[in-house]
Amino acid sequence: MTDNPIEPCDLPATTARRLIGAKKLSPVELLDSCLKRIGETNGTLNSIVAMDERGARKAAKAAENAVMRGDDLGLLHGLPIGIKDLQATGGLTTTWGSLIYKDHVPKQDEATVAKLREEGAVILAKTNTPEFGAGANTNNRVYGATGNPFDPAKTCSGSSGGSAVALATGQVSLATGSDYGGSLRTPAAFCGVAGFRPSPGVVPGPDRGNQVNPFPVHGPMGRTVRDTHLLLKAQIDLDKRDIFSSDDTLRIPELLHDIDLGTVRVAVSTDLGCCPIDNDIRQVFFDRVKVFRNCFADTQFRDPDLGNVHDVFEIMRGIHFVASHAERLEKQRDLLGPNVIDNTERGLKYTAKDVAWAQVEQGRIYQNFLSFFEDTDVLICPAASVTPFPHGQRYVETINGETMPTYMRWLAITYALTTAIPAAAAIPCGVDHTGMPFGIQVVGPHGSDALVLEVAHALEQVLADHPETRRPVPDLAKLRG
Repeated sequence: MTDNPIEPCDLPATTARRLIGAKKLSPVELLDSCLKRIGETNGTLNSIVAMDERGARKAAKAAENAVMRGDDLGLLHGLPIGIKDLQATGGLTTTWGSLIYKDHVPKQDEATVAKLREEGAVILAKTNTPEFGAGANTNNRVYGATGNPFDPAKTCSGSSGGSAVALATGQVSLATGSDYGGSLRTPAAFCGVAGFRPSPGVVPGPDRGNQVNPFPVHGPMGRTVRDTHLLLKAQIDLDKRDIFSSDDTLRIPELLHDIDLGTVRVAVSTDLGCCPIDNDIRQVFFDRVKVFRNCFADTQFRDPDLGNVHDVFEIMRGIHFVASHAERLEKQRDLLGPNVIDNTERGLKYTAKDVAWAQVEQGRIYQNFLSFFEDTDVLICPAASVTPFPHGQRYVETINGETMPTYMRWLAITYALTTAIPAAAAIPCGVDHTGMPFGIQVVGPHGSDALVLEVAHALEQVLADHPETRRPVPDLAKLRG
């Protein structure tokens, strides 16, 4: 960690937006700063994979003119944004990390991206992702691997890895992400930024292929919880094309209140009672809990009852891949990567009986998770099971000497929670035993988005007061070199 000079691109998004509204920061100046940072660091990291500099400059100048005229300004007015390359962006190459779409340029934005433009965002670039978001290592055959900003030879995780890296290095002010088994939370943990997995439907996903599956969600990423909340406010909407969207999803607070952590009851779990966790990461988590446990009204080590969560997740993920990729597997197999092929082929082997069992068991897990919060407010656990590993390694094969049965098992600390349909924030919590970023999850049941955000925001401020738990910052000088 080093102290880097503060440039406009390093400002929190909320600060930059306030300065823009006060005519103290030009959107053009902010964009120039982000472009300069991209030029300095992207050759090392490969987080930005397509860029619309001309369009962004035009939008930034228009945003500056609107400020000077005294126009009403949107939530994200003048802020450069990175869009995960799983979201169709008009006029900007969108590949989903797949050779099938390596030259694809959509004619228009998908709904979630269009909403950000309406709120004044300057859409600058696409951020790298694994093919179709499959796997937690941001690497694909179109663009290659994205390096971790704290060690470019290591993974930034995924699938929102490019977004996490772009934020950690100041390449953009905010970035979009999505989460199925941990795709917002694990990259945030590996790169020292914040990510939020909202309840299904809070951020509509009308462009999702499989509308009946509540596991995949869109969500925000930022360097802080407050920045993440700012982007979330611009993302939320009521869109009946998303089966989970409803008026209830609009209950995200306009402002993050300074909640008194002394009134909050917390359950702490190292492994959720069912997840493999590296022994060194386990010890780091225990040590970090000692820093913040006395801030809460009550802190108890308790595990939720997640039942047969691994089998449930594997079956439901397999069926999701069959719905999304079976036709591609049949007709374009040679253009697909190993993760998509593996998931889809496994999904095709499940029987109707397997699927019916998984759906019933998932309902039981959801109900048990709701009951868990009858006498506690939030759950806190690690956001990743291991320290970042070399990005040439596709996944974690062993933990504590135990061979992982699937390439997804090392992600159980996040996907097990997905199966319970939570609201979950990942926030930085210092560095681990190897000096790489370490993150924790603040988790609540479905619909508890406001509480989770406010607790995460308050806890983030507590962590910032301690050298061992404050947000780490990458050494930009090394990245420039």
